[in-house]
Amino acid sequence: MAKDSFFSCTTIIFCFLILFFYFVIRPSTCANDGTDRVALLALKAAIDDDPFGALRSWNETMHFCRWQGVTCGHRHRDRVVSINLRSQGLVGSLSPHLGNLSFLRSIILQNNSFHGQIPEEIGRLRRLEYVEFSNNSFGGEIPRNLTQCRNLYYLNLIANDLTGTVFPELGSLSKLEALGLSRNRLSGTIPPSIGNLTLLNLLSLGDCGLEGQIPGSLVQLQSLRLLQLAGNRLTGRIPSGLFNISTIFTFVVRSNRLEGTIPPDVAFTLPNVRNLDLGENQFTGEIPISLSNASSLTAINLSSNNFTGPMMNNLERLTNLEYFFLSKNNFWGDFSFISSLTNCTSLQVLGVSLNLLNGSLPDSIANLSSHLTHLSLASNQIHGSIPFGIEQLLNLTYLNLRNNYLSGPIPSSIGKLVKLQELYLEANRFTNDIPPSLGNLTLLNHLYLGYNNISGNIPWSFSNYRNLLTFDLSHNNLNGEIPREIISLSSVSISFSLAYNALTGPIPPEVGLLRNLADLDLSNNLLSGFIPNTLSTCVSLQRLHLEGNSFDGEIPEGISALSGLQDLDLSRNNLSGPIPNFLADLRLLSLNLSFNRLQGEVPLSGVFKNRSAISVDGNNDLCGGIAELKLHSCPSHPIKRKFPKVLIIIIPVVVGSLFFILMGFVYLFVHKRRTLGKNRTSMESFKGQFMRLSYRDLLQATDGFSEANLIGAGRFGSVYKGILSDGETMVAVKVLNLNVKGASNSFMAECNSLRGIRHRNLLKILSICSSTDFHGRDFKALVYEFKPNGSLEKWLHYNAEEESEQGENRKYLTMIQRLNIAIDIASALEYLHFGTDTTIIHGDVKPSNILLDEDMTAHVGDFGLAKAISNLSKDFPAHGSSSAAIKGTVGYIAPEYGMVDMVSTQGDAYSYGVLLLEMFTNRRPTNDAFEDHINLHNFVSSALPGCITEIADPFLLQELNINDEKRECMVSILTIGVACSEELPRDRMSMTDAVNELKKIRIPLLVERAN
Repeated sequence: MAKDSFFSCTTIIFCFLILFFYFVIRPSTCANDGTDRVALLALKAAIDDDPFGALRSWNETMHFCRWQGVTCGHRHRDRVVSINLRSQGLVGSLSPHLGNLSFLRSIILQNNSFHGQIPEEIGRLRRLEYVEFSNNSFGGEIPRNLTQCRNLYYLNLIANDLTGTVFPELGSLSKLEALGLSRNRLSGTIPPSIGNLTLLNLLSLGDCGLEGQIPGSLVQLQSLRLLQLAGNRLTGRIPSGLFNISTIFTFVVRSNRLEGTIPPDVAFTLPNVRNLDLGENQFTGEIPISLSNASSLTAINLSSNNFTGPMMNNLERLTNLEYFFLSKNNFWGDFSFISSLTNCTSLQVLGVSLNLLNGSLPDSIANLSSHLTHLSLASNQIHGSIPFGIEQLLNLTYLNLRNNYLSGPIPSSIGKLVKLQELYLEANRFTNDIPPSLGNLTLLNHLYLGYNNISGNIPWSFSNYRNLLTFDLSHNNLNGEIPREIISLSSVSISFSLAYNALTGPIPPEVGLLRNLADLDLSNNLLSGFIPNTLSTCVSLQRLHLEGNSFDGEIPEGISALSGLQDLDLSRNNLSGPIPNFLADLRLLSLNLSFNRLQGEVPLSGVFKNRSAISVDGNNDLCGGIAELKLHSCPSHPIKRKFPKVLIIIIPVVVGSLFFILMGFVYLFVHKRRTLGKNRTSMESFKGQFMRLSYRDLLQATDGFSEANLIGAGRFGSVYKGILSDGETMVAVKVLNLNVKGASNSFMAECNSLRGIRHRNLLKILSICSSTDFHGRDFKALVYEFKPNGSLEKWLHYNAEEESEQGENRKYLTMIQRLNIAIDIASALEYLHFGTDTTIIHGDVKPSNILLDEDMTAHVGDFGLAKAISNLSKDFPAHGSSSAAIKGTVGYIAPEYGMVDMVSTQGDAYSYGVLLLEMFTNRRPTNDAFEDHINLHNFVSSALPGCITEIADPFLLQELNINDEKRECMVSILTIGVACSEELPRDRMSMTDAVNELKKIRIPLLVERAN
């Protein structure tokens, strides 16, 4: 009975438990089931676009644990533990309901388009271990509540739009093994607390905008395999302990401002390193010899630093090497290292450009890896020819040998490199015709053969190019007509340049097929005929240069269709007719119509309102325009005069008689003056160009050459301000001090240089006076237009004492004013170097020789050290016996001038580069502060690109700090200054390139001002 009673009680208890489970426990499970389902549906509701239907299964027809990308647990079968929606193209935001998935351990949303903030509710997921959100568009700050996820071992937020800082509390996630925050818009420094994450294997903080030094605490990360800190603004030295973490496979700190040297035993302290990337920093010293023993290395990048010493050799042991970058350093030696690289059978990329390597290329270059795709040896001192065996490198897609001393013909065997997409052979000494076999390179995107001595016709085989984007054969000796098949290469969209050759004939009408082209330059050839109207279909043109040819006829109406045109140069042709009004309707930023035969009224609107943007000089029949052009007024009603028939007979008779009488006087005059010597002969070439001014005229104009009118003094004389007898014409009179040795030579040099040259940015000479004063002493003077805004020197370097005496307040140049002046100076020098039959070298480019008119247009003056050389030798230094020819001003004179008796256009380029750097840093090249940097060039070069605010003129800092676009322009301008002032003449940028690049830089600034 008791047993039955016990059994009954047991049954009752069992039944009770079943009922309890059913009514209490089960509802609880259902509630959790409902919580996860509701959270998932909320996640789906926040999705705006699901192109692949990844969430199509997320509905009520099946249990959510079977939904695509959802995984539930084994112990807790109805609880979500993982969400994986990698690469589904999802667009939308991440719902805060994510925080309700309390059993979630892993969430993968990689490669989608999620935006908005990562919800703070993610911090409620205490079981969370794995977060993969890379390659989305998440914004806002990194959720600070993530620090509550104490089990997190993997956090990847790479490639989003996150802002804010890397907050120190991340260092409390002690289980973290991988931290990826690269490619976001973060700021601040790397918190030292990251060093507490001693289990870290992967640390990726590249391209985040971080600054400051690398914390020394990171040396505690002794399990680190990947260190990625590239693309920031980090400074200082790398903590030496980081080079001792033997587990590191990838060591990347590229594109920062780091300095110091590489430890000599780096190959032994980093025995497992495969990728060593220290490029684009400020490291110095020599490459450790031990690196040649780092057999595990697959990639070395030491480019764009200040490394010195001999080039690495004995590279045979680097059998796994795939990428080898040492460009833009100061390595010296020959090219024997190429032979040691032939054992690197996996080599894909070899780049050692912009170093000091010299000698010829070894034939062993043909034995480099068959996997080689990129070969760049540009800007060294390679002599000789290209080895014929180069055709063995059949997988090359990129070949760059530009800016060397390679000579001889271009090997026809290059035509066998049929995979080439980019070929750069410009700025060498190649001769002979272009081999037609180059037309076999049908995959070419970029072809540069400019700045050589190539002759002959343009090969018809170039018509095979169907993928070409850039085509540059400029600055050669090509002749013949432009082939129709070449100028109709419709794929060319970036640049098409045949400038500075000897091409003849008209522009083929097929030029209209270049519909996508942005830059067309056919300038400085022997082209003739009409400018084709088919240019109207080149609707993408931004820059059109046809100057320096023999085009005639009127400016074609077709140009009116080029709505995007910004830079148009038709100068130095034989164009006639009126200036068409449609030019005023275009959004031109630069227009040069000078030295043609244009007639009629100059428009008043559009680009014609900006004196610094236009040039119409040398068109004697133009009238009107803005006052700054100083053209005569246009007659309101032209008067037609009819001459009596009798005058038609009488006038030729009278004129003929007067002509013979005049010739008689000329003969007597010349015969009488022949004994005056060659000095007088040089000045005769100016006759008819200038007003006649005597010593008395100049004495009266300058009030007896009074000190009150003294506006400048130099080595060979003084300059006075004066007003001529008409009471209106203001002049600057340069009086030579003939007691100074070389003053007479300076006078003649200036006369010879200015004879027959005309340019809006050259100081115009009004008269020459070679006479005697009232005491019978020789007197020589040059009379120039007076420029009311004085010299550039005065604007850059303020003399407080001098200005206060004159009652003037300090004036400053804005960035756009400086850039306009820089372009004016470069344009004048380009004209002197390339714009006439004779190359003229100025020899003394400096701020005090640059004068500014009332519109702040710059004019280059003082040709006292100028030298003219034949165009046949313009690419080579000019030697002379005159000591004056190699003198200049300390700080601006090219370094090679002090070693040999020579002048060259590259010498002017050097002076211009220094001047350009001075204009934007307001530091003289002779500043004592350059002791550590040697000169202004190195001072600026070491600060580029990230430290410009430390070197810029303080008066420009406000503009730079509030305008990122101006900051970028400033970097570009200073880069040109550095390129022009390189130590080696062959490395310097030409004035043509400087003008073109500066004009491109100016475009966004002009657009901003217009808006």
